[in-house]
Amino acid sequence: MGYLKYKGYTGSVEYSEEDKCLFGKVQGMPKDCITYEGSTVEELTADFEGAIDDYLAFCAEEGIEPRKPYTGVLNVRLTPEIHSGVAMAAQEAGITINAFIKNAVARALGMVL
Repeated sequence: MGYLKYKGYTGSVEYSEEDKCLFGKVQGMPKDCITYEGSTVEELTADFEGAIDDYLAFCAEEGIEPRKPYTGVLNVRLTPEIHSGVAMAAQEAGITINAFIKNAVARALGMVL
């Protein structure tokens, strides 16, 4: 599956064999379902971007804050053993637990901070 990106939002790219069209949904927004479709990648991209623009315009008209798909805040449950290991490794590295976990996840995703 592929992804589209626009104005901080990410959308899926899927294919419906039955309908012979491309379609998708904005990721990470379970309360606001934003969908789009198209016959070509260009049409799909245009409909995706139009759907995001429409959503943002609607929010502005209604005076509400648009939802962001991902806030950057993530609660992670660890076993006590892993938590202890992370705390010790972070202390040895001279950084916070949060920074240690952020660096580890970024490395696992092949990202450079």
